[in-house]
Amino acid sequence: MLYHLLYPLSGEFAALNVFRYITFRSIYALLTALAIALIFGPAVIRWLKAKNIGEKIRSDGPKTHQAKKGTPTMGGVLIILSLVVPTLLWADILNPYVLIAILAVALFALIGFRDDYMKLTGTGSGMKGWTKIYLQAGAGLLVAAAVYLAQGGSAEITSVHLPFFKNLHPDLGIFYIPFAALVIVASANAVNLTDGLDGLAIGPIFIAFMVYTIFCYVEGHAVFSRYLNIPHVNELSELTIFCAAVVGASLGFVWFNFYPAMVFMGNTGSQALGGALGAVAVMAKQEVVLALVGGIFVVETLSVIIQVASFKSTGKRVFRMAPLHHHFEQLGWPEPQVIVRFWVAAIVLALFSLSTLKLR
Repeated sequence: MLYHLLYPLSGEFAALNVFRYITFRSIYALLTALAIALIFGPAVIRWLKAKNIGEKIRSDGPKTHQAKKGTPTMGGVLIILSLVVPTLLWADILNPYVLIAILAVALFALIGFRDDYMKLTGTGSGMKGWTKIYLQAGAGLLVAAAVYLAQGGSAEITSVHLPFFKNLHPDLGIFYIPFAALVIVASANAVNLTDGLDGLAIGPIFIAFMVYTIFCYVEGHAVFSRYLNIPHVNELSELTIFCAAVVGASLGFVWFNFYPAMVFMGNTGSQALGGALGAVAVMAKQEVVLALVGGIFVVETLSVIIQVASFKSTGKRVFRMAPLHHHFEQLGWPEPQVIVRFWVAAIVLALFSLSTLKLR
């Protein structure tokens, strides 16, 4: 919005030429998002408490989690407010990638909100599994189709770029749409599964979007992308501002969400952030690298799959409790210790992911 209002005046006021630069607008989108989260966070928490929107703790969960009962949840509304407003303020709101990113946030936030609402007003189990999957699949296909249309559906767009392989780019053709939808849905569910400890999910989200801020900027830049031999996606650099806004919103939210948490993001936040992360990975043509960038989310998801498969086939559990963060809790690790070590692992994976820009 500010870009459209102020940049056209740069001919008369030279100082407004700064709105031309992605880096300038990204920095201020991050700072705006951080400010919104910090300023409105206490009010959102008070409102959630006044409405008795508190976390319900499963009886079969870790005993230490019973103290979290009643902690305000659905704090994802704060994250969404903090990332959408700066994006609309600082980005080119006519850019198709920005619009698709906001669409992904909106669709998955609605699904998460519905799930949270049913948990709070019903038996505590939320939406039925298949109902949620159908809704997520529909949202994922819609976002993937929008990306496909925005990028013209060319062979370069429907190709999957594999890290560490310079000339290996399998073209999926029209099947790229369901593949992209799978990436988006898997990302949404993986982040949701990871959101089980105070600040555990928001840390890797912050780190992952930092990585994709860099990916979007260099891939949208013709010179940088040619030098690094990575796909150049025209107009993608504007998505840098969205990623920066998510980073700022995440930083602001962790202020209230770190141990001991004053608020949880709920499915409203985890679904929205996970869906947005998957959508950004698809738009940036870094779908496979997402498995590295979001390695924490992948491991958490695999731990659940392994646990369920093992118990159903052999009657035995591989982990003391799944997802994996609960396993470490059962081993006696204090909650902050689990959180910080997972964050450290996320940083290492992020650096490894960035190395793929050059290692081809």
